Amino acid sequence: MKRRSSNLEDVDDIEHNNKSHHNHNFSDKEIDNSELSIEDIEVIGPVPTVSDAQNYIKWQNTISSVVQSVVSIHFSQVAPFDGESALVSEATGFVVDSKLGIILTNRHVVGAGPFVGYAVFDNHEECDVTPIYRDPVHDFGFLKFNPKDIKYMEVKSLQLKPNLAKVGLEIRVVGNDAGEKLSILSGFISRLDRNAPDYGELTYNDFNTEYIQAAASASGGSSGSPVVNSDGHVVALQAGGSTEASTDFFLPLDRILRALICVQNDKPITRGTIQVQWLLKPYDECKRLGLTPEAESNARKMFPDKIGMLMAETILKEGPGDVKIAEGDVLISINNELISSFITVDDILDRNVGNTITLVIQRSGVDKTIQCVVDNLHRITPDRYVEVCGATFHELSYQMARFYGIAVRGVFISSASGSFNIDLSERVGWVVDSVDNKETPNLNTFIEVMKDIPDRKRVTLRYHHLSDQHTIHVTSIYIDRHWCNEFRMYIRNDVTGIWDYQNIKEPIPAEEIKPHSAKFIEIPVENKNIAKLSYSLCHVTTIAVIPLDSQSVETVKISGLVVDAEEGYVLTSRRAVPHDCCDVFVTFADSVMVPASLKFIHPTQNYAILKYDVKLVNAPIVTPRFSTSYLKRGDKANFVGYTHNHRLVTADTTITDISSVSIPSNIIPRYRATNIEAISIDCNISTKCNSGIIADQEGVIKALWLSFVGERSDNKDKIYLMGLDIMDCLEVIKYFKEGKRPIVSIVDAGFGSISILTSRVRGVPEEWIERMERESSNRLQFITVTRVSCTNDDVKLETGDVILSVNDQLVTKMNQLNGIVSEYGSERSQTLTFKVVREGKIIDLPIKTVYVKETDQFVVFAGCIVQAPHHAVKQAMLNLPSEVYVTFRGESSPALQYGISGTNFITHVNEVETKDLESFLTVIKQIPDNSYCKIRLMTFDNVPFAISLKTNYHYFPTTELKKNTLTGEWIENDIKKTEEIKQ
Repeated sequence: MKRRSSNLEDVDDIEHNNKSHHNHNFSDKEIDNSELSIEDIEVIGPVPTVSDAQNYIKWQNTISSVVQSVVSIHFSQVAPFDGESALVSEATGFVVDSKLGIILTNRHVVGAGPFVGYAVFDNHEECDVTPIYRDPVHDFGFLKFNPKDIKYMEVKSLQLKPNLAKVGLEIRVVGNDAGEKLSILSGFISRLDRNAPDYGELTYNDFNTEYIQAAASASGGSSGSPVVNSDGHVVALQAGGSTEASTDFFLPLDRILRALICVQNDKPITRGTIQVQWLLKPYDECKRLGLTPEAESNARKMFPDKIGMLMAETILKEGPGDVKIAEGDVLISINNELISSFITVDDILDRNVGNTITLVIQRSGVDKTIQCVVDNLHRITPDRYVEVCGATFHELSYQMARFYGIAVRGVFISSASGSFNIDLSERVGWVVDSVDNKETPNLNTFIEVMKDIPDRKRVTLRYHHLSDQHTIHVTSIYIDRHWCNEFRMYIRNDVTGIWDYQNIKEPIPAEEIKPHSAKFIEIPVENKNIAKLSYSLCHVTTIAVIPLDSQSVETVKISGLVVDAEEGYVLTSRRAVPHDCCDVFVTFADSVMVPASLKFIHPTQNYAILKYDVKLVNAPIVTPRFSTSYLKRGDKANFVGYTHNHRLVTADTTITDISSVSIPSNIIPRYRATNIEAISIDCNISTKCNSGIIADQEGVIKALWLSFVGERSDNKDKIYLMGLDIMDCLEVIKYFKEGKRPIVSIVDAGFGSISILTSRVRGVPEEWIERMERESSNRLQFITVTRVSCTNDDVKLETGDVILSVNDQLVTKMNQLNGIVSEYGSERSQTLTFKVVREGKIIDLPIKTVYVKETDQFVVFAGCIVQAPHHAVKQAMLNLPSEVYVTFRGESSPALQYGISGTNFITHVNEVETKDLESFLTVIKQIPDNSYCKIRLMTFDNVPFAISLKTNYHYFPTTELKKNTLTGEWIENDIKKTEEIKQ
């Protein structure tokens, strides 16, 4: 891992020292380290000198020794924290105490939040590492390992020598560069006094220290590498670089060495601050800001190697320096000690935590003496966070407050997800001001407020963004304590390296929902039949927090059509309810919102039917009239739709086309509508409406206007807007009206349409073509098989088959293949007789219909969701390697760290075959915590591979969720978690 800066300061001052690089190429086979003379060197390019050869040999011996202390760190930052996202990455570290087992690396590697990782030594021995310290400001931290775990090599420490860093010094950066096991990059130190690199706002940045600059061209994975001289002494720590030039930034070792000595002597690492950010400014700029000639002259005499002084850049409100220090003040001395560098300031502050110090500053040519009490820097650095409603929170940190010069207080949303998923375009930087109309000035108050909010309640949230202190946002949020039932406090433990947690409070049961009345406003059009359709329309809102069936986790709001006002049935797009592992609500007249349950999902036609409790809504809801005939091209109609801001609009329109379509497949299989007779209309406003209806002049419903989820790219779903004839839904609606539960069994294949010309080429006989021309009044086409789903049936359709008839009925359009509707509990599979043209011959095929079972069980293992392959997977594959399919993996999970991907099939665990979820559960229950297991997998393209994975039940417990078929309730079963392992 390597941080690259997009802000190169003083680019013109970068010294590349190109003249110091020699174009020599020495082969290991040509050089013997023990005996080498100038005659032994094969000359390539310019003739090397004796000093060149000696220098090369010295460096080679040095590197051979250094690499034994350098480790590759493979780590996961488990949870978003302090502006940093959860991630899995690699970096470099090196041993600085071989007896105690201490590894030095960067702070942005150790992270401010939970960390899990292991180190790999040069001889490929592996050991667990735990974080024991990360500096609150500077980019360094310590990891601890057990030296006894390294059995096949002698672990050596590298010595930290901060005083050896000089301009012009030749150095080597030895580390894990761009994910490689080992890289050695050369360079020369060009500066010792550049300001800390700027990586942008709302992320970790070092400050109040000078950085060392060199041209070494390191890249990702080199973070934490030792920067060594030819004697093998560490002179700096690799920390970052520029994306705009081959420039690298190294952290000086002064504060690192002090911290290491404290750790070695089991003493606390005191860190002081007055909450002021200083910047090193050159003398000419300081003069423009009021530095007197006398002060400049004195500074130049005292520090002849320095080019400037420290100037106050940001003073945090309510901090020790607030009011006393102003932006632009030049720092002269602290406690009568003249200041020349950040290192001196750090040293004084760290030795005076809790004490009063005296500063002399110069403001516009006037000396001012002020006194400040040194604050504890660890106090204003978060070491705990709260997880509730699927989101995480901690106290606002000094890191975040410094960007905007604000007070270090407030409740920072470190993971804006779950109930607090307030802005999809901006995920970081939000601060909670109040919840449920109660102020939340700090984390403890926020916890107390959240304790008293019942599950499923909608409350008011007031919040603001750090970058805009002037704008207060107010919204309502839905409290989810059932899908996201954890309410935990995590606290960092620097002894064990684990963030211990404790459960705060179990959810308060949801309050009883009271009935409410709603007033409908008729649609403002002259046609009263159309105007009254508002009494039959509603909004459907779905909140999904589990990415089941590879579906996105999102909140969707579209329209619904009441199809039975007496029983409370609503028809809507399947885009809103791709599965029932979510919360669904129906809203009438933008006034009353009531919960709804999913009663039916069509496997191919993109619609679903919900049910709400009619007793909860006191409003004149009307069941509309439905058409009893199909729409045709050229029919006149009225479009009624909801815009993206959920406003009703209407327009006269014409049916321009009715075509046989299937939504394009996604790279990752997920539900898509197939075999649709899609309706297109001539209406500009329809493209601005994600849902609605099409009716005739009498107000009779002719079709639904639905949104269809298509392929996904750049983290965005492509949405198709099309009409679906209400006739394709009437049989299902009829079953519900009769009090029956319908199911649909389908011919599990994809279909498309071909022209008469193509049909002739495919071998369709002329008598069938003539029959098509006689009997088809709307379109002249044949239906062909475009794809066949995975099946074990001996007789099946094949891609390329041209369908002539089904049960002796000529097939002229796609919706003749929608499926067979029957009552739940009846025979689910029926056999249909297909007459098809295959390879120029007419054959009869007995094809069995299939009942598509929706997902009713899944397992969360190692941070990934494992389930039986859902229907979209079977549509996309010819055969299934296993019934254990991965649909999702967490962004910081062991699954990601060790190589499990979405769309993988798990075929074996510890050499035990896992044919289905039950066999998979049986074997993973036997795997202890923090231990390796072997997993054999198959990619979606049927490429087998194997991995080893280490479990971590503390952060990633194993959980099963299974649906109760009688009640429809999802039951959670914790299988493996830390508490069970400890007992």
